[in-house]
Amino acid sequence: MRFHESHFDVFFDDLDMFGILHNARYLLFMERCMGQFWNKLGWGGFDGERDPDQFHLVRLNQVEYLSPFEGVGPVRVRLQIEHLGTTSLVIGFQVMPMDEDRVLALGRRVVVCVDPETRNKRAWSSDFKQRLEPYLEA
Repeated sequence: MRFHESHFDVFFDDLDMFGILHNARYLLFMERCMGQFWNKLGWGGFDGERDPDQFHLVRLNQVEYLSPFEGVGPVRVRLQIEHLGTTSLVIGFQVMPMDEDRVLALGRRVVVCVDPETRNKRAWSSDFKQRLEPYLEA
């Protein structure tokens, strides 16, 4: 199983009053990691003609905070595909310090593919499934 990893800088304005990375920023970094992952696979931008799978809605965001990230500096976010269903996709995230494989926070996002007009569920394309397959957890 492959994963995608992105690095982000934590700045002073990302911290809470205790000097710890604010809880909402973890989700923001996960979102940015996912955007970089889509770009890596060639799905950047908004071109519904070329990429019908870009139309999806978030069903769930979940973050579990295990250990605080204190102060400023770089942090990394790792993404892997936990489940790829007919209409849904579960993406797992890990937020870690740069210098060790210690998980600071675990996250999960569930998205559902939808028709852009009706917002009803629809199946992912075979191209979408094929490109994501290498990132699926065993």
